[in-house]
Amino acid sequence: ITKIRVTGGEPLVRKGVVDFLAALGKVEGLRDISLTTNGILLERFAEPLYEAGIRRINVSLDSLVPEKYRAITRGGDLERVLRGIAKAREAGFDPIKINVVVIKGFNDDEIDDLVRLASENDYQVRFIEYMPIGENMEHDFRYLSNDMIMNRINAAIPLIPVDVAPGGNNGPARIFKMKDLPGELGFISAMSHQFCATCNRLRLTADGRLRACLLADDPEVDLMSPLRSGCTDSRLTELIEWLISMKPEGYHCASNFTARKKCARNMSTIGG
Repeated sequence: ITKIRVTGGEPLVRKGVVDFLAALGKVEGLRDISLTTNGILLERFAEPLYEAGIRRINVSLDSLVPEKYRAITRGGDLERVLRGIAKAREAGFDPIKINVVVIKGFNDDEIDDLVRLASENDYQVRFIEYMPIGENMEHDFRYLSNDMIMNRINAAIPLIPVDVAPGGNNGPARIFKMKDLPGELGFISAMSHQFCATCNRLRLTADGRLRACLLADDPEVDLMSPLRSGCTDSRLTELIEWLISMKPEGYHCASNFTARKKCARNMSTIGG
């Protein structure tokens, strides 16, 4: 393990999170630690995070319309988030990645505005396909493929693929430059373009369970209970190695009921 991404839930509400991240940065062998946040507290934490050694952040931002943002976040303040993102840029974070889950009938009319956000601020805006995870049971009515989004953008602004080095910091995202414009666009397409063959990730959930796959509840192994009962490092290693050996060769989160049952956990408990 050479990279760790701290997600949530919302990691910045955790007491002592900056000290935790600073300590994580001192673990031998780790060469990259990043953070995903909703941005609500980023204005306050941007500088301390940078001082703690964090250099890369992703901000989840599903709407640029205050009322819609407030609705989907159950009370979030869009302007506060935008100030936080600006503060992060001021603190030295680069690149700044904005994660957008595109939902048909909710925010698909904001695609042009999100492209403009990327080009005017030199951000990387990443469009993520809506997935049937947790409570997202209206998936069939809300899903919009990234191919459709790409075609729409490409008709107005030519998109130029960026060669991504294996093991780089873009994960499963396909990255594009916009011709003659700053900023980048990314497309994460778990529904329409399976990327299991290049997946090298494990997920540690909020309740201490290690998962081999985001989209399937099996296999999963409990690490918290053995840790709290004083198990040895070698036993923990055995559990982790077993999970890795059981990592699925592939898993397509197709839009059907069987897939939905397998994606039963909420993203806030898995870490996304």
